[in-house]
Amino acid sequence: MMLAGKVFAAVAAAAAIVAPAVAQDAGLVERGRTVFAHYCAPCHGPGRGDDGAPMLPGTHALHLKYRGAKPALLEERTDLPYDVLKAFVRNGVASMPPFRKTEVTDEDIAAIAAYLAAQAAGRR
Repeated sequence: MMLAGKVFAAVAAAAAIVAPAVAQDAGLVERGRTVFAHYCAPCHGPGRGDDGAPMLPGTHALHLKYRGAKPALLEERTDLPYDVLKAFVRNGVASMPPFRKTEVTDEDIAAIAAYLAAQAAGRR
C-alpha cells in the first residue's frame, strides 16, 4: 500500500504540472480558431464563394494546385506547422497577400498553427 500511495502522489503531482499546460494549449487553440476565422477562413474556409463559385478563392486555388494530393481546406491539413505558416503569412503566395506583424502577429501565427494541429489531431 505504501508504494501505491507514492505512485498516486507522483501521478497527482504530474497532473498538477500538466493541467495548466493543457489549459494553456486549449487557450492557444481557441485563440487560433478565432484568428483563423477572422483572417484565414474568408478565403480558405469551406463553402461557396460570394460570387457563387463552388469554393472560396483560397480553397479553390489549393484545390487546383494540389489536385487532391493534399486537402484544399487548411483545417484538414497536417503539414502546416508554425514555420510554414509564417512563411506564407509574411511573404504571401500567388494571390494571397502578405500580412504585416501589425496585422497578424507571430503569436497569432503560432495560435493558428496550434489550432490547425488540434484540428488534424481530432481527425485521427
